[in-house]
Amino acid sequence: MSPSAAIARMMRPDSPAMDQSHPFTFAGAELVADRSGALWWPGEGTLVVADLHLEKGSRYAATGQLIPPYDSGSSLARLARLIERYAPERVVCLGDSFHDSEADRRLPTIYRDALAALIEGREWIWVCGNHDPHPPAGLGGRPVAQMEIGRATLRHEAASRLRPEVSGHYHPKASIRVRNRRVTGRCFVYDERRLVLPAFGAYTGGLSVTAPALRRLFGEDGQVLMIGARRMFAFPLRRVG
Repeated sequence: MSPSAAIARMMRPDSPAMDQSHPFTFAGAELVADRSGALWWPGEGTLVVADLHLEKGSRYAATGQLIPPYDSGSSLARLARLIERYAPERVVCLGDSFHDSEADRRLPTIYRDALAALIEGREWIWVCGNHDPHPPAGLGGRPVAQMEIGRATLRHEAASRLRPEVSGHYHPKASIRVRNRRVTGRCFVYDERRLVLPAFGAYTGGLSVTAPALRRLFGEDGQVLMIGARRMFAFPLRRVG
């Protein structure tokens, strides 16, 4: 049985559209924006995901907001399929992998075992986020505040323009008009110095790229790779709004 079988068997297979991706260049590296919201870095054998927010559903349930408790299973199943597809030597989770400090304790045993299987046999990095400043030590992997890959710094939240950086935190999404209809989706947004990934987690929502927090990072010079229902759309940030 493959490492992902414990969770992937509970999910419906991906549709063929999920295999679509978009290559682009950032910080001198050839990268691939996967339609799942993950980033594939072929030259480094590295798969990067941001903002899993595992066990967000159970946290909400504890406060009386009853939503289906399947977010962790859904997110981990999609991550398992990506690992099968790309066979990365390294996986980097860009912070907020766990929704809160107790999330790992609420993680059902089947998901803990499946996650351990995914971690085994490869380098696994937990970048610290604002929701999980101290990622759990008992699940394997290595926690870091940030790390360097190639010419880029990988961290949870964009911080500096002195060096190219890859981050998450903002859960970017965009909305554009295509053939007389409006299309909205999670997106990658980048320029010469910054690349912000969409949230990978099932219950994460999104912040419009027109919001001040993202506009101050990119101004009018950014590029957007938006994840539509059947394809990815690439366009200048200035086209939004």
